[in-house]
Amino acid sequence: MGWLIILALMAITGGALWKWGRLPRLAFEPIAAALLLGLAGYAIQGSPNLPDHPVQPPEDLSKAKEADIEIRNRMGEQRFGNGPSWLMAADGAMRAGLPTAAVTYIKSGLKQNPRDPDLWVGLGNALVVHNGGMVSPAATYAFQKAAEIAPQHPGPPFFMGLALAQSGQFAQARAIWTELLARAPADAPWKADLEQRLAQLPS
Repeated sequence: MGWLIILALMAITGGALWKWGRLPRLAFEPIAAALLLGLAGYAIQGSPNLPDHPVQPPEDLSKAKEADIEIRNRMGEQRFGNGPSWLMAADGAMRAGLPTAAVTYIKSGLKQNPRDPDLWVGLGNALVVHNGGMVSPAATYAFQKAAEIAPQHPGPPFFMGLALAQSGQFAQARAIWTELLARAPADAPWKADLEQRLAQLPS
């Protein structure tokens, strides 16, 4: 079936050029050669006999997951100043699939609150979503900055590990999460979630 379609398209293209192209006679030979070259390329690389194989669309990473926003709120280190307001605005943008706007909001908040670890964690998360789930150097810097400001804050290692896991770097994610779990308080509201995610990491 694939060959019939290709031959039909070649015939239609050649006929259209002959009837409406108004090309000089000398131009027909190189055009015919180009069409035959295309046919030869299809013969070498094409696979018309392979069965259909629908490709599943990739997971939409343009929107932040509600569960991730909720656990970040439970891990929040600070609840004073206007940092939470910027995070709320960024969360709204992330839910709407506007990660660029979320990054802009958080950067504005950091200009006023440069020592807010929650804002740095939020920036790292927004940058990861903005980059389609990939951990960029800028996102890594944001998580590291948050950890530098608040070494005991669970957010930076948790979300750094989450970003690594989402990008397929499971060994690195497991190492970070295992260390975080080892120092987690017994009554930490996020401990059970961390244990579950750690257990679900592929070997």
